[in-house]
Amino acid sequence: MGLKGFAEGGIASIVAGCSTHPLDLIKVRMQLQGESAPIQTNLRPALAFQTSTTVNAPPLRVGVIGVGSRLIREEGMRALFSGVSATVLRQTLYSTTRMGLYDILKGKWTDPETKTMPLTKKIGAGAIAGAIGAAVGNPADVAMVRMQADGRLPLAERRNYKSVLDAITQMIRGEGVTSLWRGSSLTINRAMLVTSSQLASYDSVKETILEKGLLEDGLGTHVLASFAAGFVASVASNPVDVIKTRVMNMKVVAGVAPPYKGAVDCALKTVKAEGIMALYKGFVPTVSRQAPFTVVLFVTLEQVRKVFKDYDF
Repeated sequence: MGLKGFAEGGIASIVAGCSTHPLDLIKVRMQLQGESAPIQTNLRPALAFQTSTTVNAPPLRVGVIGVGSRLIREEGMRALFSGVSATVLRQTLYSTTRMGLYDILKGKWTDPETKTMPLTKKIGAGAIAGAIGAAVGNPADVAMVRMQADGRLPLAERRNYKSVLDAITQMIRGEGVTSLWRGSSLTINRAMLVTSSQLASYDSVKETILEKGLLEDGLGTHVLASFAAGFVASVASNPVDVIKTRVMNMKVVAGVAPPYKGAVDCALKTVKAEGIMALYKGFVPTVSRQAPFTVVLFVTLEQVRKVFKDYDF
């Protein structure tokens, strides 16, 4: 029936998402830094050299360790898992869908004689699966971003969501049901990039390792292939991820023009205020999160497949 791929992918994704949630939270906080500051010319985007300074503006700590330590100091250790319920829901909706659909397409598009699938078809299958998965999981994605970003807001402006369901309920009441799909075009674009690059890279690297006899089909192969896949996915998706995070997190008040008119406007304002490399803000935690996430995802997936190999559903 094709349901096995959904179950296997869903279980592996939830385990990986919960395991790397603190790194994802730090990434979101870094991507939002500098967005609302009145003077932004002294910000140092990730992977860029500081080119200008402003006398009266205090330097912003943009490093992974700096953001993480400040988060723990100001909000406590529990803050590292802010929005984890949204992560579980997001992985249940988004990743279960994309992993299951990719498995189905892979089965249909694999050559029955050679048992191989061209890279172009792997990328196409990943893009299709990612797009559908993102559309399904966007409400949880918006809730997760807001819950992760809430602690950086002044006390009077915090949303104080109690859970992912509370977040979704408040968003519907205060901003309408369409707010659940705010930034959905960005989410879909990012998901297409991540899924196509991540899943296609993993399959291709794994096949290459096995074909050349570098390693046997075991833990070492799975870790190496998934680490490579995580890095490729990070490079491909980070710019879209930065814009998505800012659009989803923006506060919309009736009668007041929103900070961004859309994705393009957000990208232009971000680059104008903070430089082109601002699109790679949070790249280090993105890689730090995406690589272990991908490793845990595929290593867990391979183990779950062994458990389910004798079942047909």
